[in-house]
Amino acid sequence: MAVAAHPPVPVDLSPAIGVLLTNIGTPAAPTPAALRPYLAEFLSDPRIVELPRWLWLPVLHGVLLNVRPARSARLYQNIWTEQGSPLLITLRQQAEGLRRELGQRLGDRLSVAIGMRYGHPSIAEGLRELRAAGARRMLIFPLFPQYSATTVATTFDAVFDELQAWRWMPELRTISHYHDHPAYVTALAQSIRERWAAHGRSKYLVFSFHGIPRRYAEAGDPYPEECLTTARLVAGQLGLRDEEWRISFQSRFGPVEWLKPYTDDLLVELGRDGAQGAHVVCPGFSADCLETLDEIGREARHVFETAGGRDFHYIPALNDRPEHIAALVEIALSHLQGAICQPSPNHVT
Repeated sequence: MAVAAHPPVPVDLSPAIGVLLTNIGTPAAPTPAALRPYLAEFLSDPRIVELPRWLWLPVLHGVLLNVRPARSARLYQNIWTEQGSPLLITLRQQAEGLRRELGQRLGDRLSVAIGMRYGHPSIAEGLRELRAAGARRMLIFPLFPQYSATTVATTFDAVFDELQAWRWMPELRTISHYHDHPAYVTALAQSIRERWAAHGRSKYLVFSFHGIPRRYAEAGDPYPEECLTTARLVAGQLGLRDEEWRISFQSRFGPVEWLKPYTDDLLVELGRDGAQGAHVVCPGFSADCLETLDEIGREARHVFETAGGRDFHYIPALNDRPEHIAALVEIALSHLQGAICQPSPNHVT
């Protein structure tokens, strides 16, 4: 029996590559109406609140979502800009910087999209944007330097929740953490040096990281160890003695014990000890947001000064600083090795 001839299958030697930059999320507006769906999505995630759904969801919908949106809206109003959410503005700037710098290496084969784990643009929307751009290989790049199930793992959950509905699945690579990457550590150290040059050195440098419940760490989340590693590496680059820097954790929620020491407790201690200065840097945040601009820049300052401390400075996140974009490019390239196909020596065209 004769076999029917088929046209040759085209071989794409350089498949388009998509990079999805993600962050935690933001409400659409600093209003209770916008905060309610945002908080509902965030706080109903079982990676965030590890309680039985039958126990937690009635509390969430019956109590918290009737009280917390108004309070959170007032806090967001403290940082909101004419252009919108600072976190979203910066994520777009970071994506543009990565597209520009990484594009010099990969040319028009590269597409970069953004996605928020909670809110919009969503991770699903970012993935669909890359698919529409022709990306056949995708790098998922959560902008969380230190791994935690509450940030990185839930990001991957959202990615695969979307992809399980796709008929065609792209090749995927993921970045779980970069807490000790030399370019990231160097970028942090450089930003601190610049702040010191402008405002002078303080007696203490405080590394404040977002907290997680202590039992999450006891269950195996490596987050506290990675936070400590980052702080030690940066302190080492700065030549700090052990007594010149401290590590703490902020943003706790609910009655359970979180990672300690708590940032506000530490600042009270430093203020009462007559500290003549405290600079606070938040290395776990790749972009300034509510937790840095308001919780540290306003609330933590008030705590420190009320306790008697003076000369408080918040050192901004790396945001879209050139050395930060350069670090993100290095990290992305290290995970894209081999992703650009080259013609085989034996390939016949």
